[in-house]
Amino acid sequence: MGRNKEPIALVQAKGKKHLTKAEIEQRKSEELDVPTDAIEAPSYLTKAQKEEFDKIAKILIDLEIMTNLDCDALAGYIVARDGWVMAGKKLRSKDVRNDPSIFDKWTKIEDRYRKQMRSAASDLGLTITSRGKIVAPVKETPTPPENKFAVFAGGGGS
Repeated sequence: MGRNKEPIALVQAKGKKHLTKAEIEQRKSEELDVPTDAIEAPSYLTKAQKEEFDKIAKILIDLEIMTNLDCDALAGYIVARDGWVMAGKKLRSKDVRNDPSIFDKWTKIEDRYRKQMRSAASDLGLTITSRGKIVAPVKETPTPPENKFAVFAGGGGS
């Protein structure tokens, strides 16, 4: 089983592979160009969850990681995170801490939500290790051509 194919911009950013112009153009033509013009919180999220969605989505859009196809993935992360927080609060309540069977039940629920949250976070680049694997293409800034007469501009010749 081979490795996942990387976008050409990522391959170029890494600088480890030398491709001809024709190979680069072919790879670019084969890549999907997923739009980012319709990123919005799904309707099934609560108002607070939508606000969290918008906050995280803005960061991911600025990093050029998120596209229209990722809305449900981010929503899934937010729903799992809310469930994890809710289960954690329940575990800290007196009635749960005093009953080992109920405590065990809520510990399992919290763990399930944590695993869901962690998986979704990793897919979206929200964890330290997943961000470490992301190599964002560096946007080149055009450099002005070097002026071969700049040496003489100082005026103070010897």
